[in-house]
Amino acid sequence: MMLIKVENLGKAFFSYSSELHRFARWFGLKTKKTQEKWVLKDINFTVGAGEAVGIIGQNGAGKSTLLKMITQTLKPSQGNVQVNGRIAAILELGMGFNPDLSGRQNVMHSAGLMGFSVPQINQVMAEIEDFAEIGSYFDEPTRVYSSGMQMRVAFAVATAFRPDILIVDEALSVGDTYFQHKSFKKIKEFQTLGTALLIVSHDKNAIQRLCHRAILIDQGGVIKDGPPEEVFDLYNAIITKKEDQIIKQSVTNEGKLKTSSGNGKAIIKSVKLFHNHDQETDTVAVNEPVRICVETQVLNEIPSLVMGYAIKDRLGEICYGTNTWYTEQALVSPRIDEMYQFNIHIPANFGVGSYSISIALHGQETHLTDNYDWQDLSLVFNVVNANKTSFQGSNWLDQNITIEQRSKSL
Repeated sequence: MMLIKVENLGKAFFSYSSELHRFARWFGLKTKKTQEKWVLKDINFTVGAGEAVGIIGQNGAGKSTLLKMITQTLKPSQGNVQVNGRIAAILELGMGFNPDLSGRQNVMHSAGLMGFSVPQINQVMAEIEDFAEIGSYFDEPTRVYSSGMQMRVAFAVATAFRPDILIVDEALSVGDTYFQHKSFKKIKEFQTLGTALLIVSHDKNAIQRLCHRAILIDQGGVIKDGPPEEVFDLYNAIITKKEDQIIKQSVTNEGKLKTSSGNGKAIIKSVKLFHNHDQETDTVAVNEPVRICVETQVLNEIPSLVMGYAIKDRLGEICYGTNTWYTEQALVSPRIDEMYQFNIHIPANFGVGSYSISIALHGQETHLTDNYDWQDLSLVFNVVNANKTSFQGSNWLDQNITIEQRSKSL
């Protein structure tokens, strides 16, 4: 069932040379001195029941503006939004909260604005208080709340009654790790019951854990709608793009979309995985020593060369990553046309499954400056359990369990 349908949606903001021109605009009269700036234009997508969609993009891309139009707190300049079901939204921390009222009183006020009666609110008030876990502060004025406490109360009241659509704009990012896990658990429970989730966040892990899809907004339009891993790879390339950089996308043999970017001053020639006995492979055993071999070449004069790598699970979450800047092995003034081979020796302490390796060549601590060559999905490999005890999870721990028999004291 389709719960949200966005068609040709756009929003423009206008500036006027005088109040007279602003007044004329109210009556539909256009003047030459009226300037318009389109923040969003021609946005199209749908969200179905139980589906979770992440909205990502750089600051100022229009993500929050989009959510406000979907929740009808902002009128679009073009297009329309069709919503089927009740929306619960957390757009701005403290929005709708009176700082002089207590958390309990603000819950009554906010839930009332959501359309619930006093008896209905009283019925869930204890659950809201328990979920927020702010203790006696629940009856203190919200002006003394921290941002994390505001988020706890806002999320608790927004989810006290299961909505058809839950919309969250960056709010969870201010919470502590414990409450984030608690919130994610509740969101997933709602999803199994058919609630759709629309979330704006710069937190890659949150999007990948919660969402089936991600939508990338850049320069006012949707440039990518697809699996979170692919969308984040493209986003990562965009935020490093300079005038001399090129972004390329291609389909791998496994059918995944591979993104690469950089200015080409240094390039990745090949990435290979070897067993402990120097046999090239794409399958390794849990805890087996392996070597990742990265062949590179310097094509132009550069001040320094840093190689970074990240090992990701099948959902695109990073299991481990670092670079030669942090290991104090950056190559200063590498020679033009010289080949440099980086050998990464690690134990395959991963859980059973499929993994990918991303490789980056850049000049400093991060690839945000001097991005020479960045390749996601440079190599895909599998981990199998050949000789270890059965275990669950994404990592292998060389653990030891001891058992002591304790005599009952007399």
